[in-house]
Amino acid sequence: MMTSSAKPLSGGRIGIFGKGGSGKSTVTVLLARALKRHGYEVCVLDADSTNVGLHHALGLDKAPSSLVDYFGGMVFSGGVVSCPVDDPTRLKGAEISIEELPLEFVGCSGEGIWLLSTGKMGDRGPGAGCDGPMAKIARDLRVSIDGRRCLTLVDFKAGFEDSARGVIVGLDWVVVVVDPTQAALEMATHMKNLVAQIQQGALPATAHLEAPELIETAQDLYRRARIRGVLVVTNRVDPQSSQYLHDSLAARGILPVAIIRMDESISVSWLKGDRLEAELAQIEVEDLVRAFEISDEKTAPSPLSVPVHPQVTY
Repeated sequence: MMTSSAKPLSGGRIGIFGKGGSGKSTVTVLLARALKRHGYEVCVLDADSTNVGLHHALGLDKAPSSLVDYFGGMVFSGGVVSCPVDDPTRLKGAEISIEELPLEFVGCSGEGIWLLSTGKMGDRGPGAGCDGPMAKIARDLRVSIDGRRCLTLVDFKAGFEDSARGVIVGLDWVVVVVDPTQAALEMATHMKNLVAQIQQGALPATAHLEAPELIETAQDLYRRARIRGVLVVTNRVDPQSSQYLHDSLAARGILPVAIIRMDESISVSWLKGDRLEAELAQIEVEDLVRAFEISDEKTAPSPLSVPVHPQVTY
């Protein structure tokens, strides 16, 4: 049997993005479980500074404490963790071992999936500043256990803001979750184009930076980016929207690698704060794992052109 460290995605970092309500946290949980069953050592990093409840969906009673506090607090409150836009330097101490973290900063599900959290803005009080420091942690954190780097899934906050802060340069893969809305279609297109620009050597905006060393640091992060590509998952797909959604993505040069159908029980789980139980969706997300492992091969086609189920059958 292939060991975890020898498997194609081992030690990688996968970012999950989507508009609000698209179901990116649902996909994060389903994907984490699927990867764990495939033999990976999986760590989920909750990098959504506003949304809560990811720990419940993984089956945990309590969320882990904020890593922004572990690393010394936000710069806006007199701490040391800065926003990557104003200060692109790498986070000190970002290489961490699960075994060395105090227990309050670590959660572990019944399946053995590790959970860490960059932090939430809701408990910071009024005028606490922006959540840029959380984005820096999400960009730079590398997690290991027993001396082996974990496969890390980063659940980013809704929208495009973290992408504009440069978090993508710290990822190997991007997953965009698309629900049946125009906003989700636009976000998938923007992410596809953004990643393509980084792959082609585009550099970040630096006109606001006065220090030459900061400018060079920001540019060097982009030059060293190793992002492999973008995989698109459609979620909450119903019979009325499936064909239009697929045709709209195809017109944008995007073919989804996995299709997750509408399941009312998923919404109920999030409402009640229950462990996420979705047997059909768990099967459907296996297509995403397959697409990752196919795309990781040198001879694989572009991730955006690896269709799994171009049509949904109900």
